[in-house]
Amino acid sequence: MTDEMPTIKKPAEVWLMPVFRAKAGCESQLRSVLGSLQAESRKDAGCLEYTVFADEQQPGTFVMFEGWALQEDLDAHNQQQHVKDFVEAVKPLLEVPFRVTMLEPLD
Repeated sequence: MTDEMPTIKKPAEVWLMPVFRAKAGCESQLRSVLGSLQAESRKDAGCLEYTVFADEQQPGTFVMFEGWALQEDLDAHNQQQHVKDFVEAVKPLLEVPFRVTMLEPLD
């Protein structure tokens, strides 16, 4: 018999890092669209973190850091109208399609 307390496994959180690179001349428009998405997405159920950063070393590049309590929360977020509208609005502003990196925290 052991004196250790049992541990409860926490549901897997989901962490993402999307990166956006603006077309020349579209930087401020992209910043604005990302800012609106950030404000709306922070209200979505299960949102742990949703922050957009401007990359100081690569002008016109924006990095988003987002975390969700559950995969289901991320799935529901991606079905929100503000996300669908963002995906369409951002396409003409980007130099290349945005990419999303899945992140896994170190223990």
